[in-house]
Amino acid sequence: MTSSYQQQLDANYQQQLDAKIERIQTQFAEFNPPSLEVFASPEQNFRMRAEFRIWHTEDDMFYAMFERDENQQKSIVRIDEFPIADKSINTLMPILLDEIKANPILSKKLFEVHFLATLKGEMLVSLVYRAPLNEEWEALAKQLAEKLNVKIIGRSRGVKLVLSDEFVVEELQVFERKFQYKQIESSFTQPNAQVCQKMLEWACQSAEGSNKDLLELYCGNGNFTLPLSLKFNRVLATELAKSSVYAAQWNIEQNNIENIQVARLSAEEFTQAYNGEREFRRLEEAKIDIQSYDFDTVFVDPPRAGIDDDTLKLLQGFDRILYISCNPDTLHDNLKTLLQTHKITKFAMFDQFPYTHHVESGVLLEKI
Repeated sequence: MTSSYQQQLDANYQQQLDAKIERIQTQFAEFNPPSLEVFASPEQNFRMRAEFRIWHTEDDMFYAMFERDENQQKSIVRIDEFPIADKSINTLMPILLDEIKANPILSKKLFEVHFLATLKGEMLVSLVYRAPLNEEWEALAKQLAEKLNVKIIGRSRGVKLVLSDEFVVEELQVFERKFQYKQIESSFTQPNAQVCQKMLEWACQSAEGSNKDLLELYCGNGNFTLPLSLKFNRVLATELAKSSVYAAQWNIEQNNIENIQVARLSAEEFTQAYNGEREFRRLEEAKIDIQSYDFDTVFVDPPRAGIDDDTLKLLQGFDRILYISCNPDTLHDNLKTLLQTHKITKFAMFDQFPYTHHVESGVLLEKI
């Protein structure tokens, strides 16, 4: 792998981490938070997902990514190894490519390859084509999947061929307990599994001391829901995406946890239901009685856009707010509202995305 991206990888990781720490401390200084807890990432082999274009030449094909120069002109960069990706991805990349190159049916019009790996050792590969997939392709892809001991999905315009499963099962350890997670192809999962484990432990430590119930908004596949459920009497988790709700329910059952209910609602819809402004058949069908819960803590892990005004008002009514953020700017903006009623008692930074400007943050807010 060559390019300025490799130069970034060769730079001193601690210097990059220190720059992020300084940025976060400076940005949030006006709120007078407690000392920042910093959770670093491994310097290499930390990313469990990787996506590449396949670049075809007259007599070859290779993995590729694009980069832009100072004039925003794109150029193709050949990728022979990808140090930030998990070791299993780096091991599989050349082996898979050689197998595909050797077969004209598998290589013809191949456009992209997506890898989804797990700490547990499972691997899902999505092959994306610019041509229709036929039975011959399917038979050859099944042979390849068996030979390489991976799961393969074929995609072309409007078509998705799942040869075995469309998911992998990840295993994350939180203190002494291991949790199983179904991770569905093309659905969101935390890309840095090792830092994710640190985030889960931090959230569980921050949630200590409750003898009541937890509300979770934006629960996804139940990433935080499962370990947090051990700290509360009951948990009501909300998520709008059907695939994520399905994965969360599978994960709850797989891990033998019995105190979680999942409501297919957006944060805005939950606010309406909780305030009695609107009734939802989805709650009735799932036999969920919101009013039966005795919440003292709310956990939120919102999208980059942050939290809407009505939901922020809802959060202000809880004794404790656990907020995980993938965007410091919207977290900073949301805190202007939340700190009218709460104070920051824990403050953390998780380096989910080394060698980028992205930062994951966490705050525990307690009512004044």
